[in-house]
Amino acid sequence: MSGGGGGGVEFQRPRLIRFSDCDPAGIVFYPQYFVMLNGLVEDWVSDGLGVGYHALIGERRVGLPTVKLDADFRAVSRMGDRVMLGLSVAQLGSRSITLALRCFEPTSGEVRMQVRQVLVTTSLDTHRAIAVPDDMRAAIVRDAPALAAAEPAGKA
Repeated sequence: MSGGGGGGVEFQRPRLIRFSDCDPAGIVFYPQYFVMLNGLVEDWVSDGLGVGYHALIGERRVGLPTVKLDADFRAVSRMGDRVMLGLSVAQLGSRSITLALRCFEPTSGEVRMQVRQVLVTTSLDTHRAIAVPDDMRAAIVRDAPALAAAEPAGKA
């Protein structure tokens, strides 16, 4: 399925809305969406990019902290709903990745919430920004060729 932003493939995962996701009103407590989407980012790095999130963080000591987050909540999700979480790369910088994330009803396409998130690649030893690792960059461009034009000078 085509995603937003970079014109590439949208990485998707189904998600059941659970009791633990909801507040006393029976709808998703909004911070839980961020927990769900963080899990989606981890799955994307491991399964979508083939990089391995655990190895990236634990062995390679590369972090992906969020530096900007803009969320739009459009409709409620209730316990028992089966939703789809989607992720596409909107922009690829030399040290940052801008993601377009969404939670939607898979049959109707109704968007429950959407997020624009900017991640910065950092060294977990120095906590300073570093270049997006070459293997991550190559996998992102593989799935969103239009982003190749945004690659920094000297990167193929």
